[in-house]
Amino acid sequence: MSLLIEALSKPIPLSHDIAPRIFPFIHKNVSIYGKKSFMWIGPTPRVIFTDPEMIKEIINDNIKYRVPETNPFFKLFIHGLAFLEGDMWTKHQRLLNPAFHAEKLKCMIPAFDFCSCEMIKKWQDMISEGRNSCEIDVWPSLQILMGDVISRIAFGSSYEEGRLIFELQVEQAKLAFQAVLSTYIRGSKFLPTKRNRRMKEIDRIVRFMLKAIIDKKKAAMKSGESSTDDFLGILLEANAKEVDHENKYIGMSTEEVIEECKLFYFAGQETTSTLLVWTMILLSMYPDWQHRAREEVHQVIGDDKVNVDHVNRLKIVSTSFLQVLRLYPPVPLLVRRKRDGVTLGNTTIQAKTDVALPTILIHHDQHLWGADAHEFNPERFSKGVLNATKGQAAAFFPFGIGPQNCIGQNLAMLEAKIAMALILKNFSFELSPSYTHAPIRIVTLHPQHGASLILHKI
Repeated sequence: MSLLIEALSKPIPLSHDIAPRIFPFIHKNVSIYGKKSFMWIGPTPRVIFTDPEMIKEIINDNIKYRVPETNPFFKLFIHGLAFLEGDMWTKHQRLLNPAFHAEKLKCMIPAFDFCSCEMIKKWQDMISEGRNSCEIDVWPSLQILMGDVISRIAFGSSYEEGRLIFELQVEQAKLAFQAVLSTYIRGSKFLPTKRNRRMKEIDRIVRFMLKAIIDKKKAAMKSGESSTDDFLGILLEANAKEVDHENKYIGMSTEEVIEECKLFYFAGQETTSTLLVWTMILLSMYPDWQHRAREEVHQVIGDDKVNVDHVNRLKIVSTSFLQVLRLYPPVPLLVRRKRDGVTLGNTTIQAKTDVALPTILIHHDQHLWGADAHEFNPERFSKGVLNATKGQAAAFFPFGIGPQNCIGQNLAMLEAKIAMALILKNFSFELSPSYTHAPIRIVTLHPQHGASLILHKI
């Protein structure tokens, strides 16, 4: 904790070597004891692995290596698919899959386009008449953009209520992160501290609002007044069909649907907004790549409305995103728990041991990525991820990997490409002199002091 407090107390130079600031203790541990090292998280032993072959074995076996039980405070924030296992995980995965089919994602493009255009208009209005540029902290705008997008595609016509849920979930994320930084003392969730009271209050409000939206959606679907093109509608439609051969209902309960809505809302908003903000920051640092991406957007899209075909042809934008995800992965650490003892390679892991996979250290490893591992070079991914990793797929997993990878990664990339294409069409941008480089982990990887850029109208 003392190392983390010290690391977060000051910004760093404009460098992508950010692991010492994000995970100072893990970084120090690995630096001293090697890529396979050991530590304690309170009473829980934790082994750190950075070897892709071992990672592949751990990630692909979601029976032996489970997601560890989350801190009780974190459960108030989100639970859902990412934290389930066994038959429960299988059921939720099956019911959620229809919402992420390619045809359903195509139907969501108008919402992405509309919300992105709204944000761009606000930025253009901020550049006063007679001027061509303005300094803007783009981070809050990108968070609001993705909150608006997720509200629309999650809840359809109820997106206005969804906006308040988004604001409450952002606050809950900060409180949950504060809670999990320290070791959980059994029973402390019952103490009437200011943080505990606020987290429980937010949880009650969010659950009440989501239940009201779900009930309203069910009633509208029953009367034939509502479409099932939004996430909630698709989920409820799939859930309603869950009856086994004995005519017993085996779908999700209302509480389970609420948890999946909370997870979809937060994960969908966070992953895409962080990807966009770090991409804008890095393209500001590398104007040549920004220029190349903009030229591609003009060539592929021109003055047309963005469609799926356009998105699939944005190769430079895609490789730029992959490079940003390598250097600034949304979730910089994955943890699994081994329930029974096992030998992995030449290492014996005892039961109830956590296995930590520090994504950020693996993505920055010079032995895996070469001497330029800390450099921004989208060309690295020009021939695909497998070629970039030299056949070691487990060396690159920004959205997780294996059976429990992020179900919404295609949605996140589609949202990000549309938003970035429209931004590049309307603005060029550079780092403001007031920009402070200070990545911080608040569940996902945020810019601690915002992202002040100078935007120029095109």
